[in-house]
Amino acid sequence: MASADTLTTPPGSLDAFWMPFTPNRKFKQAPRLIVGSEGLHYDLADGRRVLDAIAGLWCVNAGHRNPRVSAAMKAQIDVLDYASNFQIGHPAAFTLAQRLTQMAPAGMDHVFFTNSGSESVDTALKIAVAYHRARGDAGRYRLIGRERSYHGVGFGGISVGGIGRQRSTFGPLLNGVDHLPHTLDLARNAFSRGEPAHGIDKADALEALVALHDASTIAAVIVEPVAGSTGVLPPPRGYLKRLREICDRHGILLIFDEVITGFGRVGSNFASDLFGVTPDLITTAKGLTNGAVPMGAVLMRGAVHDAFMHGSVSAVELSHGYTYSGHPLACAAAMATLDAYTEDGLIARAAELSPYFEDGLHSLRGLPGVIDVRNVGLLAGIELQGWASGLGTHAQAVAQHCLDESGVLVRSVGDTIALSPPFTLERRHIDQIIDSLRAAIAQTAQATDTAA
Repeated sequence: MASADTLTTPPGSLDAFWMPFTPNRKFKQAPRLIVGSEGLHYDLADGRRVLDAIAGLWCVNAGHRNPRVSAAMKAQIDVLDYASNFQIGHPAAFTLAQRLTQMAPAGMDHVFFTNSGSESVDTALKIAVAYHRARGDAGRYRLIGRERSYHGVGFGGISVGGIGRQRSTFGPLLNGVDHLPHTLDLARNAFSRGEPAHGIDKADALEALVALHDASTIAAVIVEPVAGSTGVLPPPRGYLKRLREICDRHGILLIFDEVITGFGRVGSNFASDLFGVTPDLITTAKGLTNGAVPMGAVLMRGAVHDAFMHGSVSAVELSHGYTYSGHPLACAAAMATLDAYTEDGLIARAAELSPYFEDGLHSLRGLPGVIDVRNVGLLAGIELQGWASGLGTHAQAVAQHCLDESGVLVRSVGDTIALSPPFTLERRHIDQIIDSLRAAIAQTAQATDTAA
């Protein structure tokens, strides 16, 4: 049996764990280890308590160790630890699926459970291709992603994703994939609040891809309503509606990757609600269980689901799934998380705090090296002027200063500082985050000037 010591004290060597998306050799020279959490804060192994301004990894929306979630998971493990959903089931998976369809945009009537955002994306892509084949339209196999997009680490997600350094490591990816241009336009849209005014024309690039490949070969388009891991890029005004119109015109399915934006992050249940555009499939994960246990889900329109419900009732309609799809513990965590969002009013709270968060962010305009601020709901990116020392070094220096000097954990993605705090924060916590960034931006600029 593990002792409390094994949960807080690192082993003699850190070499065994190959950390994801981490410069491992650099990290292990001076490791920063989290040993506890509560509410808005992490406890570090060196005794410091730090404010978590990124909700774990865009996912702990209801605060760390949320009492509802903790209680639900403890109760569930004493009743049912595991049950397969292959040709047998357990009640919680059906109940959770129904609750999700009630929370989702109208018409999203069915749910397929996964274990992560990456699995949700690959599942949605497979469903999209299989949907057309089920309808006798097997020529539709192409998938369209977008530059500067992130859709997880499965081969499907990497293929439709548009971040070069995440694609180049793995050689040839899926065939028949193309990409829309990204929507970032600093010249016209810098320091926009919410949806930028310019860029709806970027959606028309889909028509060019249709002309190039022929609509009869295109199965689906996948985009993040607000691109997250590339530096938080809100969609230009009208952009998503234009994509929906073009997809409808050519019989192409539209997939929204809401792994980050789902479950209140933008101040509404889903970004689809905020922007008034309903796709054919929505991928989710992260905030679904408040990060307490892995789980994802693909939501889909009834018409997508129903296309598979033909032929023998004894036949498997979709040859796809995971050992842990709809895991009982994950279902318990998810339902408790949904209770926190609705009964405790956390999504409404996120919407209420968003204007104050926005004002604080835009107060950083004019500081040295700040070239853009982008925000939707409690999701934001502060883009910094790159340094000659390399991509990301400026943002990394700011993030390090925030952690070391102010006890605030922010995330650097490229040369952008990304923020996605838990919905349980108060205005004073927003002030703390903004003050920390202001000091870090000023101090790192002074350090650069001195070095120069």
